[in-house]
Amino acid sequence: MKKGLVLEGGAMRGLWTAGVTDVMMEHNIWPDGLIGVSAGAAFGCNYKSRQIGRAIRYNTRFAKDPRYSGWKSLLKSGDYFNAEFGYHVVPYEYDIFDTETFEKDPLEFTIVCTDVETGAAVYHQMDHVDYDELEWLRASASMPLASKVVEVQGHKLLDGGVSDSIPLEYYEQQGYDRNVVILTQPLGYQKEHNKLMPLMRLALRKYPRFLKALDERHLMYNQELEYVAEAERQGRCLVIRPDGPIPIGHLSHDPQQMRLVYDMGRKVGERYIDRIKEFYNKE
Repeated sequence: MKKGLVLEGGAMRGLWTAGVTDVMMEHNIWPDGLIGVSAGAAFGCNYKSRQIGRAIRYNTRFAKDPRYSGWKSLLKSGDYFNAEFGYHVVPYEYDIFDTETFEKDPLEFTIVCTDVETGAAVYHQMDHVDYDELEWLRASASMPLASKVVEVQGHKLLDGGVSDSIPLEYYEQQGYDRNVVILTQPLGYQKEHNKLMPLMRLALRKYPRFLKALDERHLMYNQELEYVAEAERQGRCLVIRPDGPIPIGHLSHDPQQMRLVYDMGRKVGERYIDRIKEFYNKE
């Protein structure tokens, strides 16, 4: 049996997920693998490096720092979240990423991105830390319109959530047959068609296949919700969801709001901890 952890994205809603996963680490729950999409990857990497509290710590510290994110960064560089500062300065100078633990830890860590030329998902296993590997993380969390296309190792990439928002089916195909799935939307949520498609078509007109994936993303997402629900009914996965909509926007700069969302995730994590242990350990 291979125990997996599947983390969907959701921009700053990912801090709710970080609250859940920090509680899991505090209770010494160590799956065999983790697959993360967008914020699920950007914050989920701290599971492999075993750094409890790191995601909420650096996000609140730099929430209002123009070097980290903001419209000035978007206008100047094309990235709302400053690529160089956020992914290549903070982890080495301000909130040190434990690369040694990350590389020694046996957990298999997989990042989901979307290839803008094909519109298809790209699954990248990250087992060491260098400039390119951190670019894979950045690419997974690079939202259309808020980010430039990320070019790394022959790929042109953006947000993994465009092509595979909840990669449970993919992970099962890789042999992970006991999965905890952490979602960032409550039960009953259904994604609607993206209202920004006219702007997307203008900004990303060079990538018609990516635009098609964007245009059909709500269909893909809702189908994946059905897949997760069926897997849950069959006992193949344990799903952890927020009790209601998470009260934070995609681009929040409010440290108190971030902390509130993180603490909400921690409370749900504490509520589920015994169920997670039982689920992972059952025969």
